Amino acid sequence: MKENRSQPNPGRRAFVQTSALGAVLGAKSLLLGGTVWGAEPATSSEAFVKPDLLKGEVLRTQGKLVELQSVLRETERSIPVAGKSDVLVCGAGPAGIGAALAAARAGASVQLIEVAGCLGGVWTAGLLTKIIGGGNKSGIMEEVLTALSERGSSVAKSTAGAVYDPEILKLLLEELCVEAGVRIQLHTRLVGTVTDDQKRIVAIITESKSGRQAWVADRYVDCSGDGDLAAQAGCNFEVGYDHNCECQPMSMMALLTGINESEVSDYIRENGTEAKSRFYKLMKDSGIDPSYRAPTLRHLHSGIYSLMTNHEYGVPATDAGAITEATIRSRKEVHDIVQGLRKLGKPWQDLAVVATAEQIGVREGRRIRGRYYITGDDLVSGLRHECAVCRTGFGFDVHNVFPDGSNPADVKRYQAAGVKSYDIPLPALIAADVDGLMMAGRCISGDFFAHSSYRVTGNSVPMGEAAGLTCAVSLQNGVMPHELTWAEVQSLSRGNKS
Repeated sequence: MKENRSQPNPGRRAFVQTSALGAVLGAKSLLLGGTVWGAEPATSSEAFVKPDLLKGEVLRTQGKLVELQSVLRETERSIPVAGKSDVLVCGAGPAGIGAALAAARAGASVQLIEVAGCLGGVWTAGLLTKIIGGGNKSGIMEEVLTALSERGSSVAKSTAGAVYDPEILKLLLEELCVEAGVRIQLHTRLVGTVTDDQKRIVAIITESKSGRQAWVADRYVDCSGDGDLAAQAGCNFEVGYDHNCECQPMSMMALLTGINESEVSDYIRENGTEAKSRFYKLMKDSGIDPSYRAPTLRHLHSGIYSLMTNHEYGVPATDAGAITEATIRSRKEVHDIVQGLRKLGKPWQDLAVVATAEQIGVREGRRIRGRYYITGDDLVSGLRHECAVCRTGFGFDVHNVFPDGSNPADVKRYQAAGVKSYDIPLPALIAADVDGLMMAGRCISGDFFAHSSYRVTGNSVPMGEAAGLTCAVSLQNGVMPHELTWAEVQSLSRGNKS
C-alpha cells in the first residue's frame, strides 16, 4: 500500500511514544479454553476457576502499597477470556457502529465493546442531536439518516434525518447491530492491551461489573474517539495544537422544554445562520455570559429542544479527574443559563431542563499515527488519493482553543485559505506501529488542522465502515489490512458476496 509522502514536523508536533502504557505479553496471564497464556502451566491444585457471575462471584485483587503508599503493586493473577471474535471494535459511537455493521455484514464475527449504557456515543449518550457532514455519504450513513427521517418528527424529515431524537437513534442502532449479529457488551471500559513481539495485539483487557476480563480477536478497530486502544497497544500519537497539547474545548449538551417554537423561532439554528448571534446577544443583554459564544438552540420535536451553550477549555481528554470537574462545571452552567432565561419572562418563563448529557462532548483527544498523515495543506489543496474511502469538504472547524475566545494564528491562516473537497485515505485508518489494528473516527492519523474538519460524525461512519470491511476482507484473504488497497477491499468484498 502506498505510504504517505508527508510526515509531521518532528520539532513542533513530535509524536509521543506511549509504549510504557501498553502491556507486553506475559505481564498478566490470560485463560482461554483451559490454557493460561503468558504463565507457567498451573498444577491441578492451582487450576483457575472462572467466577460465576450469576452468583455474584468476583475475582479478588491482591497486592500491597509500597513507596510510602504512593504505589499499589498488584499481585499477578489469571484473567478469564470473556470472548473471541474475528473483529473486535472498541467504542460504539458513530465510527464504531459503522465498523461493527460493515464487518458483520461481510461475514465476520464481531464483538463491540462500549463504556456507556447505549450505542451511539456522542450521538446518544452525548445528546448531540445533529449529524454534520453525513448528507453526501452513501452506505451505512445514508441508511441511518433515511431511517431517522422515516421514524422521526417533521423536523427530522425536513432535515433528511440530520436533526434527530437521541432515543429513536438508540433503538435504531441496537436493532441494526442485533440484526447483523454483532455481539454487544455495554457498561465496559477498555483498560489495557497485551501485545506480542510481532507488533500484534494478543488481547484487550476490560473492567466492568463482571470484573477484569480479556477479549481475543484477529483484528481490532479503535473507535474510542480518544485512541485508547491504540495508545494502550503502544502506538505513537499526537495531542493538541503543539507541544503544550492545547486542544479544542469540550461542550455539555442538554435537552430543554417549556417554550413555544413560534415564539422563539428567531433563535432556532435551523431557521437561519443569524440565530446563533441573536441568541448570544439576547443572553449578553440579559446579563448571561455563556462560555460558548455561539450558543445553539434546536427544535427536535413536540416541544423538545437541544441546547449547546458551554465550552470547557484546557481539559485533557485522557484525564478522568479533569473531565469530572469539567462535567460538574458545565452542567451547573447549563442550569444557570436556563434559570437566567426564565427570569426574562415570556416566552422563556417556563423553560426547563429535561436532561443533560451522560457524557460531556469531547472534540479532541489522541490522533494515532497511521500509514498516511492527513494535513491541513491536504485540505487546502483538495487531496485526491487512490485509496479514498470517502470524500468530504467540511471546513476548518476549530472551536476557539483559548478561554479568551482566540485561536492560534495558524488556525486563522488555514480558515482564510479554506477547504476544498478532499479524500480520506484508507492508510490514515491503519495503525503504523501495530499490525492488524485500524482506527476510525476522530482518532485517525492527521494533524490538528485536518482533524478539525474530518472529526465530525458524518465522516466517522464511512471511516468505520471502511475499517470494518477492510478487517473482514483481510481475514478472508489471509493478509494484513495494510497489505490491501481500497480497490482490492471493494473488489474482494464483492467477490465474496457472489
